[in-house]
Amino acid sequence: MANLDIIESEMLPATLEEEIAVTLKNHPVTYSLPRDFYTSEEYFNVEMKQIFEKEWLFVGLTCEIPRKGNYITQQIAGNPVVIVRDQNNEVKAFHNVCRHRGSKICLASKGKAAKLVCPYHQWTYELDGDLLFAGTEMGEDFDLKKFHLKPVNCKTAGGYIFISLSKNPPNIDDFFETLAHYLEPYDLENAKVASEKTIMEDANWKLVIENNRECYHCNGSHPELLGSLLEWDDTDDPRATDEFKQHVASKQAKWDEEGIPHEHKSFGHAKRNRIVRMPLKEGIMVMTMDGKLACDKLMGRIKNPDLGSMRILHLPNSWNHAQSDHLIAFQVRPISATKTEVTTKWIVHKDAVEGKDYDVDNLTVVWDQTNLQDRTLAENNQRGINSSAYEPGPYSPTYEFGVINFIDWFSHTMQANLNAGGK
Repeated sequence: MANLDIIESEMLPATLEEEIAVTLKNHPVTYSLPRDFYTSEEYFNVEMKQIFEKEWLFVGLTCEIPRKGNYITQQIAGNPVVIVRDQNNEVKAFHNVCRHRGSKICLASKGKAAKLVCPYHQWTYELDGDLLFAGTEMGEDFDLKKFHLKPVNCKTAGGYIFISLSKNPPNIDDFFETLAHYLEPYDLENAKVASEKTIMEDANWKLVIENNRECYHCNGSHPELLGSLLEWDDTDDPRATDEFKQHVASKQAKWDEEGIPHEHKSFGHAKRNRIVRMPLKEGIMVMTMDGKLACDKLMGRIKNPDLGSMRILHLPNSWNHAQSDHLIAFQVRPISATKTEVTTKWIVHKDAVEGKDYDVDNLTVVWDQTNLQDRTLAENNQRGINSSAYEPGPYSPTYEFGVINFIDWFSHTMQANLNAGGK
């Protein structure tokens, strides 16, 4: 009996990481995940290590740091990061941690600084991370060159900023190149954030993403959004009608005349990254309550106000809607197993004047309401999953194919990163 116990124990996963990998390997991606993936802090910590500390993350836009010394800060899985436009006008990212005794350097969410100065002992860094000053107290032999701020991988694409905490991040350059091409008409270097709002959702980050990846719930929950949005995001959708396909074709012909990219592009396992431009409802220009333009100044080189919505998905933490007069960018930041921050930014032409060219309430009301409605849905989902009665349920292949893709990507990425070990 003792020998049997030894054999059985050898067959069991030795670590939590192995347990997670085995569970995901055996779990069908067409079903919601086992309960621990939505409730366990231990599972959450592994996900932060394997996904949010390894994958490329959307963190902001270059127009948020338009001039030398402008910076924004982020907290990624417990890691403070600063993204700054350096003295050479390049966008760089660093661990926001002083090389002296580890204090955070930039304490505000955004700002402007001639140099990066640690508030603790005034160690001073150039905008490219070089240590410039540590005081005479460190001694004559102290070598400033050995204490550069630790860099974080950083790439820009069409005005979007992405970072990866990994020393060897995955190669998704094909997505970055295509994103830059599709965002070119918007000239995001010459844009500005007209409004920014963050809400806390008492729900696991994956529930927030899952909710976004389907519109099965839209008819019952999003009256404001459905005033403009057509839920189908491709003519290949099995529910797409001939009328819808004709509507798409007529809009695409006009977009082609203006040189506006619109073809559906997907990248990575389970369409991890996706870009597609789809029209809104007939007669609707943008996602406002009345369907009319929210801003009198169109973005970049755009002339046609009827561009529908270019939908951009970047897993694990962003979805976006780019329209003719404004762009809406969403960023997801996991806080704990059951808390997630969602930040929404509304971006307009940099020369647009608030109160003249656009009204903030009119610009934001549709997605303000949609975000609050989605928060309620995700939080109720979390409350049910917290119950001992919860067990994984099946996704609809017709209405929830986007959720299946997300779970497929999550499972595949977790397994691959766990099996690959540290990066």
